Amino acid sequence: MGNCAARGDTAVTAAGEDGKRRRRRWKAPREDQLGTVPGRIFSNDGRSRTASVFTQQGRKGINQDAMLIWDGFGGEEDGVLCGVFDGHGPHGHLVARRVRDSLPLRLMSAARASPKTGLDMPAAAWRKAFARAYKAMDKDLRSHPALDSFCSGSTAVTVLKLGTDLYMANIGDSRAVLGSRDAAAGGMAAVQLTVDLKPDVPSEAERIKKCRGRVFALQDEPEVPRVWLPFDDAPGLAMARAFGDFCLKDYGVISVPDFFHWPLTDKDQFVILASDGVITHIFHSFLPFLCPIIHGCWSFLCARAMSESVPAKSCHFPVVGAT
Repeated sequence: MGNCAARGDTAVTAAGEDGKRRRRRWKAPREDQLGTVPGRIFSNDGRSRTASVFTQQGRKGINQDAMLIWDGFGGEEDGVLCGVFDGHGPHGHLVARRVRDSLPLRLMSAARASPKTGLDMPAAAWRKAFARAYKAMDKDLRSHPALDSFCSGSTAVTVLKLGTDLYMANIGDSRAVLGSRDAAAGGMAAVQLTVDLKPDVPSEAERIKKCRGRVFALQDEPEVPRVWLPFDDAPGLAMARAFGDFCLKDYGVISVPDFFHWPLTDKDQFVILASDGVITHIFHSFLPFLCPIIHGCWSFLCARAMSESVPAKSCHFPVVGAT
């Protein structure tokens, strides 16, 4: 019995030390240190060994989009965090950038608080970590002294790859799409990984209406349902969940993310993250043609190849490609 107890103590000690080392790796850097973090890419046309980002200014005024790739996220050698954040409203570009910089740090902190971290965390623990991070992010925006998010906000689609698992969380209508080999079709297939959280989704509309918000589309754009205040035809938000937009937070718009877990297989080749305009064109018209192009390109050409294949009117939307 003594030997068994000794082995048990040793195992517990080793496991505890390993857990402490993992938690040290998952310690978030300060925001003023983000510019020096290795593997963190957020500027246009940025690229790494496995991923790239690209956005192009269009004709709609200021580009309100932000994007991020963070190789080695959490100190994990095989950890990559990707995100696309599509701002809207007068200060949407500032909200999107704030979310890009702060949300990953809050996810690190939430993961570090878990009994297990990194590769050891089960999907249920990651679900809680993403939920805590998104909640803390929205709270930060509400209390920010220099950023007005009352009628401005941002979508978010975040994908964390750890080993052979994808963990995804999203609010709004930005989307993650998986390019996977399709043996039956003899090529590549597009798999939508996230749900567009728009006001006409039945469960979203029900929640909004229960909170006295209104959902309807304008006559000149009947295909775009929007969220309106109960007492005024404003602001007309085209999504049911978002960061910021505090004028609608009492009327059914929330920042709670949808969460998905996808175990990767050998068939899965790359992931595309993009905002709604690019995805609308790609998913319905261009992705069957883009999949072999992207699959055949070097990783740093993925986003550019995709962006240049989209109609010019959509090119102000951001794209993140990861292999």
